[in-house]
Amino acid sequence: MSNLEKPMYDRRGFMKTAAKTAVVGGVALTGFPTIVPASVFGKNAPSNKINIGQIGCGRIARTHDLAETFKYDVAHIMAIADVDSVRLKSGKQMIESWYTKKTGKADYVDVKTYDDYHALLENKDIDAVMISTPDHWHAQPAIEAAMAGKHIYLQKPTSLTIEEGRQMSDAVRKSGVTFQLGSQQRSVRPWPQFKKACELVRNGRIGKLHTVRVGLPSDPAGGNTSAMPIPANLNYDMWLGSTPYIYYTLDRVHSQTDFDSRGGWLRCEQFGAGMITGWGVHHIDIAHWGMDTELTGPLEVVATAEFPKNGLWNVHGDYEVHAKYAKGVDMFMSSKNPNGVRFEGTDGWIFVSRGDVAVTASDPGATGGKLKALTASDPKILTSVIGPNEIHLYESREQHGNWLDCIQNKKQTISPAEVAHRSCSACLVAHAAMKFNGQKLYWDPKKEIFKDNVEANKLLSRPQRYPYGTNYIKKKA
Repeated sequence: MSNLEKPMYDRRGFMKTAAKTAVVGGVALTGFPTIVPASVFGKNAPSNKINIGQIGCGRIARTHDLAETFKYDVAHIMAIADVDSVRLKSGKQMIESWYTKKTGKADYVDVKTYDDYHALLENKDIDAVMISTPDHWHAQPAIEAAMAGKHIYLQKPTSLTIEEGRQMSDAVRKSGVTFQLGSQQRSVRPWPQFKKACELVRNGRIGKLHTVRVGLPSDPAGGNTSAMPIPANLNYDMWLGSTPYIYYTLDRVHSQTDFDSRGGWLRCEQFGAGMITGWGVHHIDIAHWGMDTELTGPLEVVATAEFPKNGLWNVHGDYEVHAKYAKGVDMFMSSKNPNGVRFEGTDGWIFVSRGDVAVTASDPGATGGKLKALTASDPKILTSVIGPNEIHLYESREQHGNWLDCIQNKKQTISPAEVAHRSCSACLVAHAAMKFNGQKLYWDPKKEIFKDNVEANKLLSRPQRYPYGTNYIKKKA
């Protein structure tokens, strides 16, 4: 097994791993000593394992979050919550079967099930949660988990709106819990090329950076609009959450038989912004990493986009976005660009992509055919060695393992809440610009508002359907 395939964070390795210094947004973050206080873990955690509750058990949970976390001995997945009782039962069976296969004990774990994640958060034996829900159910459970003192692994994007994202980041900072976003392109498994590309850019190997070109997929129109009976196994009202009530139809939610397929909600604006956040958070995060703009955002943005005129699915189709950042850097995002990130400087360029490695079998295919993982205008750029006195970016072997390590050793993760929020907010700013179809918008990344544009600022939040939503979270007495 290669170093990239072998989990770095096994139980013995946790205690031996020295704290490292990372560069995030130009600020050095130094890890704490590797001392594990008893308060980090639940009172009944076996052998100081981290007791984890899984919130949501659909495609990304089953094929990615659970699959990766299972590999680490320190993780003890003990509970699961889902509003679909069929998925809940299947998730319980999946987790228990995995532990049985690993330990040889049929009764090694009795996974607790919850049809409401709030009850899971009230379980004091649970130390941490993984949130693998639809996009409109990201910010609220993350905030509530932070309030409950649970460490958080949150699937991207961080939020449905910029307002929710700000609330989430502030709640995590206030609570002091360990937060990780599922922006796994930062970790060297399975994609070491992204960190390498960003280090080369940050250390001037292509000269002064002036342009970044981002290529992302787009979604098709379509979807069956026919109203259908709500399945008895689905709490549809809670599934809708803070979004306006609308009749049930299968293509709006998720398959009732195939747990590993992409849900139709990904293509409905009521529940997300489409690929601009769905994949955009991944690539914009890498762009920000290479640009050293992880804690800020664009200053100007103009965009055009095609939106479906009929059918159920109404997120954007093909689009073009031009965003201006400080220091004269232009970012161009387009569904017509090759899927990846291209950094262009005065002395050359670097292009980085996932190559032919996908996270799940149902990931969208790359545009432009099969792409190389890492290329440059001059091959010598890629063989350049980063010297000891140059910028060395945070190294994480694998996203879930990094989260677990940081919980135990009280370190900053590679994708902390504020960095995660900024990646998402840049995408949501681009999405807002799509709605203005060619009109330039001016963004204030400090105040997080559009300058002198009342209509654009209306897109920073959405009305929330009581009792769901971040504005209706019950504060602790």
